[in-house]
Amino acid sequence: MSHSAPGQAHPAPQPLAGLPSRESAPQALPGLPSQGSAPQPLAGLPSRESAPQPLAGLPSRESAPQPLAGLRVVEFTHMVMGPTCGMVLADMGAEVIKVEPIDGDRTRFLLGAGTGFFPMFNRNKKSIAIDLQKPEGAAVARKLAASADIVAENFKPGTMAKYGLDYAALAERNPRLIYVAHKGFLPGPYEHRTALDEVVQMMGGLAYMTGRPGDPLRAGSSVNDIMGGLFGAIGALGALVQRGITGKGMEVQSALFENNVFLVGQHMLQFAMTGKPADPMPARVSPWAVYDVFTVQGGEQIFLCAVSDSQWVTFCDVLGFADLKSDPTLATNNQRVEQRERLLKALRERLANRNAAELTRLMEDAGLPFAPIGKPQDLYQDPHLLATGGLADMRLPDGAKAGQSVKTTLLPITLDGQRLGVRLDPPMRGEHTDSLLAALGYSKQQIATLRAQAAVA
Repeated sequence: MSHSAPGQAHPAPQPLAGLPSRESAPQALPGLPSQGSAPQPLAGLPSRESAPQPLAGLPSRESAPQPLAGLRVVEFTHMVMGPTCGMVLADMGAEVIKVEPIDGDRTRFLLGAGTGFFPMFNRNKKSIAIDLQKPEGAAVARKLAASADIVAENFKPGTMAKYGLDYAALAERNPRLIYVAHKGFLPGPYEHRTALDEVVQMMGGLAYMTGRPGDPLRAGSSVNDIMGGLFGAIGALGALVQRGITGKGMEVQSALFENNVFLVGQHMLQFAMTGKPADPMPARVSPWAVYDVFTVQGGEQIFLCAVSDSQWVTFCDVLGFADLKSDPTLATNNQRVEQRERLLKALRERLANRNAAELTRLMEDAGLPFAPIGKPQDLYQDPHLLATGGLADMRLPDGAKAGQSVKTTLLPITLDGQRLGVRLDPPMRGEHTDSLLAALGYSKQQIATLRAQAAVA
């Protein structure tokens, strides 16, 4: 962080030269569907009341739609952000080639909370191992990148240029190239800082909003890394449409910090509109009285809420709270908010001996919002996911369980009524090196030479 000299005036930050005007940024193409023509909910899905049944037509590895089939993506990525972008494109059918160091992407070998990173974000990809620091390896990487429709990377600014793999160098050879750069910050005063998901959560207000007052807390997932990769993929898809019209590619940039700012934008606008800073979520003033987690029989926990007067009446009816329903001081939502402390105390006492499974059944039958407090591992037995094909088999490439099959989560979308499944297991290091080099025109002897030079593996 830079500091001015004592007593020196702080000039107001000036807009960076070259920022787009409202008119100059690439525009959406005419003729795309309007909001009114958005796809309609699919008919025939199970009703809330029906027991989960296995759905017919769950995708096999080959049958799911592949709208990006025939598109080649070469990614120079690691950790989460860049690999997420590649995974999205791969899931939609693109051929995604992951370029790894000779000894493998270090993400493969992370422990603790990072153990699941590599298998989670690298399915449906091929792997080639290249030593970019050797001239022979860098030449292979440039030849591979020249064959791509999209190149994606998430290294520090300037890294790719050292190997002739930056956008300017590659676009000179291939003007149709779309280049997706994932960074910590978009170009500007912070662009050379080292950023991590937790770093931008702390500086960007998300950790403040997540933890209790005075105790900033990172969100429970790599939200900026994952969403930053998603926005990179969105930008790439937009650039593909534009290329279909103009014949020219473009550079797309996505950044952790700006992603985090987008996430807290609702709280920024709350301040802009009211003049009052947003309180951290655990300390916020809830607009609803019944909107909380309750500890019930056996120490289980369940989230219950009633966000309208009609829901309050139903809530009291299904739980047998006739006295609360008839209490005139609790008749309206705002009255209940004013009496929230007293009301929650009474509800906690009454619900303490109720069974979580019974409460789940009552709330679901009544159409009231509720949620048992689940843990990630519980989702492997979730009846909805099991019934709808939300989990797919995948072979692990590394670690103590290498070669074993586990279930992984899929993109939360359907195309033509189908989930996008796992066509290729996460690759072993350099699993496709020889076949990819052969497709680029390298002979067996040339490949052997590159291997002997440790330029590829």
